[in-house]
Amino acid sequence: MSAEEYVKLEQTYGAHNYHPLPVVISKAKGVWVWDIEGKKYIDMLSSYSAINQGHLHPRIVKAARDQLERVSLTSRAFSNDRMGPYLKKLCELSGMEMALPMNTGAEAVETAIKLARRWGYEKKAIPDGKGEIIVCENNFHGRTTTIISFSSDPGSKKGFGPFTPGFVNIPYDDIPAFEKAINENTIGILVEPIQGEAGIHVPSPGYLKGLRRICSEKNILLILDEIQTGFARTGKMFAFEHEGIKPDVLCVGKALGGGLYPVSAALSSRDVMSVFSPGSHGSTFGGNPLACAIADAALDVLVDEDLAKRSMEMGDYFVQKLKALKCAKMKEVRARGLLIGVEFHLGPEETVRPICQRLMEAGVLAKDTHEKTVRFAPPLTITKAEVDWAMERIAKVFEAQ
Repeated sequence: MSAEEYVKLEQTYGAHNYHPLPVVISKAKGVWVWDIEGKKYIDMLSSYSAINQGHLHPRIVKAARDQLERVSLTSRAFSNDRMGPYLKKLCELSGMEMALPMNTGAEAVETAIKLARRWGYEKKAIPDGKGEIIVCENNFHGRTTTIISFSSDPGSKKGFGPFTPGFVNIPYDDIPAFEKAINENTIGILVEPIQGEAGIHVPSPGYLKGLRRICSEKNILLILDEIQTGFARTGKMFAFEHEGIKPDVLCVGKALGGGLYPVSAALSSRDVMSVFSPGSHGSTFGGNPLACAIADAALDVLVDEDLAKRSMEMGDYFVQKLKALKCAKMKEVRARGLLIGVEFHLGPEETVRPICQRLMEAGVLAKDTHEKTVRFAPPLTITKAEVDWAMERIAKVFEAQ
């Protein structure tokens, strides 16, 4: 079939909840993907940072194949021989004490919300049903009904009400606003260390440290969503490490599945996690043996290949090249590690989607975010030669604007 026929099938039988670029991918390896006609592209999105280790990393693929010869699913009605060792490795890598395994990033966030609320009621004696969690404007934490309830994006909310109460929205990167929003019913704050979907917004130095100080002083929880920023994407294993702090609750996902399988978790201390009891929360697939084997290998690749260091080095190199471009419409380059956003000066009705389409035609797959920003987030295995290959094409597209 032709690309047009595949797209037509998708549009005929699939709900129209995405607007993908017109490319039909049929093969992938490392930082490269190929369409059904054999054209090669460099992947500058990594499935929203779910493929930090590169497409089909052989160690992760082998772990999956080996586990598929043994057992794939047991449910949580029984224990399996993969979950305990994997959770130990995840906790030690993150500096947390306990983890609750789930599948998708949104499930990890939902788990963190339930955990925080029960902690607020049982440990802080906040009146039942009165607890508040502070969130930030322009956040993106997922697509469930509860999560979109505290989104400030009208497109995410239209037609989906009534919404879940119990959330207070404040500006991002604003410590005074956070202090002002705290009251006797405050449970904690849920925040992204870097706002990814909002356009790669890196907060001011000291922001996370300030949040940590205030949460400790007020006995409220600092809940960090590192689903996109975690696992070496920003040049550290976790973005919170840039400021030398530790959250009370940590949400992880995406790259935890090594690009093969959805794997996520909410992590915390033993004291906080103790509010969960058998039957209070769960998932049929969470912690399944196949997921654990894949995630275990995915973590080993991140550590053994020192992908945090690679992310920092290649990110600095990439950003240096981007900032050297002669493009009058480029407004700003925002980055940490290999999480990079290039914002453009455009008219009120203009977006960067046409730019992304021209990049695609040139062999570079990138994504528009918040209409005015092009996001570059390649697999962390990318080399200097591959950055150069991409930049040669990016330069032609950007400098033609």
